[in-house]
Amino acid sequence: MTTGAGQGRDMKLVYFAWVRERVGKPEETVTPPAEVATVADLILWLKGRGEEYAYAFETEGVVRTAIDRVHAKPGSPIVGAQEIAFFPPMTGG
Repeated sequence: MTTGAGQGRDMKLVYFAWVRERVGKPEETVTPPAEVATVADLILWLKGRGEEYAYAFETEGVVRTAIDRVHAKPGSPIVGAQEIAFFPPMTGG
């Protein structure tokens, strides 16, 4: 039986700007383990996948997230997400 965030379900991760440069790819499809239930959990899991991810997400709270094109906070659930995007803060000008 499959329940919970990401269990047996692929989700597309999209990286923008310097997050993309640090990760080394514009996007990828992943299947996070069952215990990955929120944006914060996903970032923690990604940081454990290698140096490039640890570097991209090294400063907690800097990288912004959108779930299916809607801005999301670290505690937001990722259950049922099809696409999660990561991007640096926007600056005005």
